[in-house]
Amino acid sequence: ALLALARHGAYNMHGSLLPKYRGRVPVNWAVLHGETETGVTLHEMAAKPDAGAIVAQTSVPILPDDTAYDVFGKLTVAAEQTLWKVLPAMLAGQAPKLPNDLSQGSYFGGRKPEDGRIDWSQPAQAVYNLHRAVAPPYPGAWTRIGDKTFIIGKARLPDQPKLNLPTGLAVVDNCIVGVCGDGRALLIHTLLTDGESVSLPELQQILAVSSRA
Repeated sequence: ALLALARHGAYNMHGSLLPKYRGRVPVNWAVLHGETETGVTLHEMAAKPDAGAIVAQTSVPILPDDTAYDVFGKLTVAAEQTLWKVLPAMLAGQAPKLPNDLSQGSYFGGRKPEDGRIDWSQPAQAVYNLHRAVAPPYPGAWTRIGDKTFIIGKARLPDQPKLNLPTGLAVVDNCIVGVCGDGRALLIHTLLTDGESVSLPELQQILAVSSRA
């Protein structure tokens, strides 16, 4: 009933290429799933979320090291471009109405900070995608050693030989790494606990104490 009050139509700008990634936090979900492209969709609003006819879309690339924050910046520009491109037609009452086939898409709900917990048994690419999807200013991908929680602030996934080490945080060649289930490791540039950066000697000490526990 509320939507019907909009005489010229009610519209929404959604942060994905509908019908893919309908629902909440679509940028984070797209990065988490390793997508190489996403975009924005201007669509008519309907009772069901993100289900109305598509008016216009603009795609943007997701580069291998892009975080969700990086992608969100691209989508902000794409949203402006999309609106300006179609606004004259909308004002003239001639907005396109393209099909939004929900059977060809996907729907995702919201995410909570606890969803960022790292499963180190996963392949390195999956762990890296999680980091990119929730990297600061989002809550971050996190892990625990003893009673301490560590959040990955900045990291990358180098193309290096596999490591024959237990999974989880480690110090290798004077670098902090996160060893994953397939033997590959994230190179962690910034590791945080209680909002402060963890130095390499601090982590070495924590790991040594943990190994004796």
